Amino acid sequence: MTGLFLVLLFISLMVLGVPIAFVIGIVSYVGFFILDAIPLQAVVQQMFGGLESFILLAVPLFILAANIMNQGKISEKLINFAISLVGHIRGGLAQANIVVSMFFGGISGASTADTAGVGKILIPSMIKENYSRGTAAAVTASSSTMGMIIPPSIPMVIYGSIAGVSVGRMFLGGVIPGLTIGASLMALVGFISYRHNYPKHERVKFKEIVKLGLKTIPPLLTPIIILGGIVGGYVTPTEAAVIACIYAFILSFFVYRTIKLADMPDIVYDTLKLSSLTLFALATATSLGRLISYYNVPGIIAGFFENSLPYDWMFLIAVILMFLFVGMFMDTVPSIILFVPIVLPTAMTLGLDPVHFGVLILVCLAVGLVTPPYGLCLLLASKIADLPIGKSFYSTIPYIGAILVVILIMAFFPQLFMWFPNLFDV
Repeated sequence: MTGLFLVLLFISLMVLGVPIAFVIGIVSYVGFFILDAIPLQAVVQQMFGGLESFILLAVPLFILAANIMNQGKISEKLINFAISLVGHIRGGLAQANIVVSMFFGGISGASTADTAGVGKILIPSMIKENYSRGTAAAVTASSSTMGMIIPPSIPMVIYGSIAGVSVGRMFLGGVIPGLTIGASLMALVGFISYRHNYPKHERVKFKEIVKLGLKTIPPLLTPIIILGGIVGGYVTPTEAAVIACIYAFILSFFVYRTIKLADMPDIVYDTLKLSSLTLFALATATSLGRLISYYNVPGIIAGFFENSLPYDWMFLIAVILMFLFVGMFMDTVPSIILFVPIVLPTAMTLGLDPVHFGVLILVCLAVGLVTPPYGLCLLLASKIADLPIGKSFYSTIPYIGAILVVILIMAFFPQLFMWFPNLFDV
């Protein structure tokens, strides 16, 4: 009966529009309050305990690096280079939108940063070139999902911390899936562009492409530096995040000279705001996870999976559907904290690779960024395009379909995606 009450409380608070981190915290507090055997200070203790991890320092540091890059207007250079590469293809600006999201995903590690940074420039430009507002919003939002899949990725840091797997291996595991999603979205955009006769730009001369490319080499080296340092065993993920911040500052302040020292307080303030939201959600989710464990929910669900879904393909389908549904209502971080410990033991029992399993979960949760009611990337893109969320979502459905196809291929043909991380001993 208590469990049913807590579930109803959780749903009611979400319907009322209470931020998810506070919903989780309130439900945790009420749950521990009902349990007389456990003191209320356990809520706070669990929250602090959930943050006592050196690797989690990478989260605010990667956010800081992304904010410095954004403030340094590096996204504009990436966009110009992307247009020079694919602008001559039918629907060139939409294609460039996807290409620059691949670039940006390797720099920011956050999908929402991609939507905001790229969308503010490319959505108005696409509308001027007679793309429908829905297409402009849909392409921007759906391609932004690569931000949490292509390394570095903040959710991968969280998953690595929770699942006890190498963050470097998780980063490597996200490379092929991220590029595959990008390729599938580009193929879909090509088909739609020919149907609607979307415009294309004049082919840029090779000399100009090289010139633009040279300007973007420094920021594009960011993921190589991070991955190289981690894979080579020179730095931990947290130390790599520190290097990313220093490198981003050097590029923006000394090389491109697009930020000043006077800009840093605002950049740090924005970083603290975003980091506090992410880490507070992580803290409250840890507390709720302890409460869920008290009621043996993980054991019950694991037993259900093992008894009712004895084959790995049945289990994978159930997990995909579960995280697609969860992603519609919850942010990525609390989703990972609450539900990964529930399904991971069964995955290990079935002999699934925890890295492949983790990347699969993250791609499913990425879809939630473009599906209502949560759909944060879709909300941002809709706002920039000045379009109702319903119309934006309708335009996004084909792109979601393309990502779902990649998810199914990932689930049942893991060897196509895991060969790359298997090349390295991380």
